[in-house]
Amino acid sequence: MATERVVIVGAGIGGLTSAIELAARGLEVTVLERAGAPGGKMREVQVGKAPLDAGPTVLTMRWVFEAICEAAGSSLAAEVDLEQAEVLARHAWSASERLDLFADLERSADAIAAFSGPAERQRFLAFSEDARAIYRTLKEPFISATRPSPVGLVRRVGPGGLGGLINIKPFATMWSALGEHFRDPRLRQLFGRYATYCGSSPYAAPATLMLVAHVEQDGVWLVKGGMHQLAQVFAGLAQRLGATFRYQAEVSEITLERGRVDGVTLANGERIPADAVIINGDTNAVASGLFGKRVSRAVPATPPPERSLSAITWNLVAKAEGFPLSRHTVFFSGDYQAEFDDILKHQRIPRAPTVYICAQDRDAHDGPAPEGPERLLCLVNAPAIGDTHSFNRSEIEQCAQSTFGLLERCGLHIQQDPAHAQVTTPTVFEQLFPATGGALYGRASHGWMASFSRPGARTKIPGLYLAGGSTHPGPGVPMAALSGRLAAASLTADRVSTKR
Repeated sequence: MATERVVIVGAGIGGLTSAIELAARGLEVTVLERAGAPGGKMREVQVGKAPLDAGPTVLTMRWVFEAICEAAGSSLAAEVDLEQAEVLARHAWSASERLDLFADLERSADAIAAFSGPAERQRFLAFSEDARAIYRTLKEPFISATRPSPVGLVRRVGPGGLGGLINIKPFATMWSALGEHFRDPRLRQLFGRYATYCGSSPYAAPATLMLVAHVEQDGVWLVKGGMHQLAQVFAGLAQRLGATFRYQAEVSEITLERGRVDGVTLANGERIPADAVIINGDTNAVASGLFGKRVSRAVPATPPPERSLSAITWNLVAKAEGFPLSRHTVFFSGDYQAEFDDILKHQRIPRAPTVYICAQDRDAHDGPAPEGPERLLCLVNAPAIGDTHSFNRSEIEQCAQSTFGLLERCGLHIQQDPAHAQVTTPTVFEQLFPATGGALYGRASHGWMASFSRPGARTKIPGLYLAGGSTHPGPGVPMAALSGRLAAASLTADRVSTKR
């Protein structure tokens, strides 16, 4: 049977991308989303009357989204209002220790020289070149490829590329590699934080994740109206191409006929026939049987110890004074190792967390602070135990004391109003994204084989495909979007093969 009717379960960025690409090819696409709006983790919350991003806060790897829009006969510039950030992020360790990284590499190098000395400036430039080399080595044969294996990766790069694979230090940890690059422990901490973009610890993640530094240096973009606007725009683009969206439509089972997908059943009992189904959700939801026992064998389960990080977040509308926030600001813990030991070894909220703040009303050029209350997203990393541990008020209050105490020590005073605040814990993330424990990035990228352990688009069941941050090529908005493209491409190739 040639695939004509496709059901996509989940309207996260991976599902939206699959919907756009398949609808553009003339297939009959229905997207089912149990929430009331598209976006998945790229969600929006209301605090009072103010809409705030409650998930990803930046767009990188712009070329991914340009390609998606081009496949739909449009352009990214025509669909989304973007502004490139001049300051990538501001970093603070105390009231007197502050460092900005800029879109301009030389400007960042000069800032590092002023912060840590001229020798660290040269080390930063060498590090940046290494990060660029890692990205260029992996972009085509791994990031953009359909679930490569270690052997397949070697074959793709060919004999001439073997030196490049060795130079990216796949067997070294990110922390040890950073120790070779920098003498200032604060710079190791700063660039080690990029491992958390994949929900991982820099002490266990491979050095290849240094490529994130180049991804940011290549351009950080702000979406006018917030990142959730990107999800709304992509849903609208898919609809213009003929895709149908149904919200508050929860799928309880994916049905099979003679071992092949033949449709889905909703929680209300309604059945929707399909020739193929793409699941844009955490792969553990499939493995745990949330879509029926018959499809649970499609992917392996992720054991709880291998889950990525979760988070505790505060969405606030509050007055911020003292410390000059940028759009993105990171306040570092005094003991980075202890922070990850707390989360991963002891499975508890870190006693001294690193704090990330997105000041959504600050512009891309580090302009003046807004007058009056502004929209803030404050985030600290936490263990993904939301399915086994219900975080109580005492734990959250203690975490808040540690979090906002660090901000105060760095000179930032936030005048909070409980009526204009919303707290999200790993327990809530588990409710939003079942079978994850609140893990926000699928499987943690710990060890050199972790990246090869993520499932690809195809599964063991004919007609069943996967997309999302827990599949190859990994978490993050651009990577999840690429997974949606890979799912659409795999489904299309199989459709042609079936026709033949």
